[in-house]
Amino acid sequence: MLIKPHNPDWADQFQSIKQILETSLTGISMVIEHVGSTAVEGLGAKPIIDIDITYENKNDFEKIKTKLTEIGYSHQGNLGITGREAFKRDRVIILEVLDDIDHHLYVSHQEAVEFKRHIIFRDFLRKNKWARIEYENLKMRIADETRQDRKKYAELKETRVRDFVEKILKLAIKD
Repeated sequence: MLIKPHNPDWADQFQSIKQILETSLTGISMVIEHVGSTAVEGLGAKPIIDIDITYENKNDFEKIKTKLTEIGYSHQGNLGITGREAFKRDRVIILEVLDDIDHHLYVSHQEAVEFKRHIIFRDFLRKNKWARIEYENLKMRIADETRQDRKKYAELKETRVRDFVEKILKLAIKD
């Protein structure tokens, strides 16, 4: 099954990754956030930890990129989302925690629109059970329609979830 029931271990897995990242990025003013569905207690999700690293000083991106490369990440570019840079494990440097826990890693300036959207959406879902239920049901329907195919799910989710996310962001801004 593509969407798994919420697993309390996801928070611990995030903390394990965060600890390594913080150690590697010592000396850089940045914040590491657990975002995405695995960051919302009670919400079913694909068991992949989404992580946003945000930095304060615009000159720090290159430092972060270098440090992440040193621990086995490769820069993937913005993947079509302005202001957000993606990084992927290339497993050239083996670090068990980073290699054993499926995760997506993104880096952006703290004022980046996409980062702010992640936080607003996550926090709204954390506070509103009805929104968690509606979002999980939507994801389950998409998973069923795509017969649990991960690639097809990602493609369909991109378009089908957009309206829901926009609705939540508007509601969150009103609060």
